[in-house]
Amino acid sequence: MPEKTILVRLIRSISLPAFALIAFAALHAADAPAPAPRLHTVDIKTPEELREYFRCAPEKDIIMSAHRGGMMPGFPENCIASFENTLSRLPVYFEIDPRLTKDGVLVLMHDATLDRTTTGKGKVSDYTCAELQQFFLKDRQGNVTAHKIPTLDEVLEWGEGKCVFDLDNKNVPLQLYSDNLKGKWAKYHNIVLYTTSAEQCRFYYERNKNVMFVLGIGDMRKYEAFRASGVPWNRLIAHVGSTMTPERQEVYDLLRGHGVMCMIAIAPAADKIEPKEARIEAYKKEISRGPDVIETDYPADFAGLSLVRKRSVK
Repeated sequence: MPEKTILVRLIRSISLPAFALIAFAALHAADAPAPAPRLHTVDIKTPEELREYFRCAPEKDIIMSAHRGGMMPGFPENCIASFENTLSRLPVYFEIDPRLTKDGVLVLMHDATLDRTTTGKGKVSDYTCAELQQFFLKDRQGNVTAHKIPTLDEVLEWGEGKCVFDLDNKNVPLQLYSDNLKGKWAKYHNIVLYTTSAEQCRFYYERNKNVMFVLGIGDMRKYEAFRASGVPWNRLIAHVGSTMTPERQEVYDLLRGHGVMCMIAIAPAADKIEPKEARIEAYKKEISRGPDVIETDYPADFAGLSLVRKRSVK
């Protein structure tokens, strides 16, 4: 029997109500929301798992860090939607920028003022958290988006079971971070603190035994300062500069000998290269130099690159 005849008989055999239901479903199928993208998550449940995640080992591939949460057209920095967009492309952890509002709420904002990244004007500290919600975030190109300024508590709640956060410090009292780690953040084991000195590391470690840090250690003087602090090496991720250089190999070897990962932050260097094709080539060179962690403004551009680290890492 011809296929056309079979199709006609099949349609005639369907009752009118059933046919109407099928037609309605087909008509509105396009209106159904698209399935949520699969996220490349890292679920850290304990302090021990966090330390293992950042333990330097030759078999581990390069870990990516999204500076200010990563950014793309339509996706602003320090924004939950941007975090989700980045995790849909590759696994990363997020360097973010908590800052205090007028009423003492921690929100995410890199600059002291609102002008560059939002539709607002003036200092973040001149507004309450509620007042900040009248403004919209802008992407790096200056385009206004539908996204609002998130609080740090909202971000931590969203990120539980998904990723690690590296909290920079934008004039936040050290004691406030310490108190929150023992208080309302105690349930989170996916937090790393950015520090500026071995003394800050010591301050936190004396009050929060399980805390981990990012600290700049690009030379022997800073290496010795951290060693003298008495803070365990397994609490440290070492920021060693914007690239790996042969002149600093002794420092890298010493750090890795303690199981410490060496992180490069390329926002002020390779990230600034244009056009994009040349920037991608610069990224490949940085990968070939064998860092343990790469922090970048544009993590999505690494999604198609091999992050297999040089196996010569000690």
